[in-house]
Amino acid sequence: MNLSQSDIRQNFQNVLEKIRFHAEKVGRKPDEIKLVAVTKTHPIEVVRAAYEIGMRVFGENYAQELRDKAKNMPEDVQWHFIGRIQTNKLKYVVPVAEYIHSVYRIEEMEEIEKLAVRFGKIQKVLIEVNVSNEETKGGLRPEEIRQFIKECSSYKNVNVVGLMTMAPFIEPEDTRPYFRKLFELREELRNDYPEIKELSMGMTNDFTVAVEEGSTMVRIGTAIFGEREYTKA
Repeated sequence: MNLSQSDIRQNFQNVLEKIRFHAEKVGRKPDEIKLVAVTKTHPIEVVRAAYEIGMRVFGENYAQELRDKAKNMPEDVQWHFIGRIQTNKLKYVVPVAEYIHSVYRIEEMEEIEKLAVRFGKIQKVLIEVNVSNEETKGGLRPEEIRQFIKECSSYKNVNVVGLMTMAPFIEPEDTRPYFRKLFELREELRNDYPEIKELSMGMTNDFTVAVEEGSTMVRIGTAIFGEREYTKA
């Protein structure tokens, strides 16, 4: 059941307040952190309601859903693709996504480059890192990142601007070492790649810890929009 607009507004304000509190707790500025409102599986009416409240940054997990929602929303929305990449569906993603968060295979980069050239844009991407080494998660191991970036350096229309990870689904405080590890990896890389600034880490269950550990993008769905109804087969 979809929440009312007033419920969404209250949830949005609560999340913003938690970001502010946890940023200031560690001496960070809250405006350094981008809140990506994750609207996957929610109908377009929910996205429009969120837009009317003031949200402008939305994240989608499914390529066709991103394409379809982008067609029906104002042009000042900033779209983030945060789901698992299927190379044959990137043609729906590259035309509309400002950021692609989940890149970790060279064939994905090749296809993004080709499409970015075709659409005349510079595509911003984040490399997914499997900091927890969980077999069920995608992403490169931390020690593989530098070589991957080097292999991608010839692409002119793809700009690697950051790193992304998903911590294990454990007690929020226990996620801290994983977020810290990604922060340290970014700091190490920035010596040679100063454009790598973004850290996409933290979701509904652990974003407050992620903010304290240096996240610049938090991906929040349930805490704003409530539990999703999965109607897809």
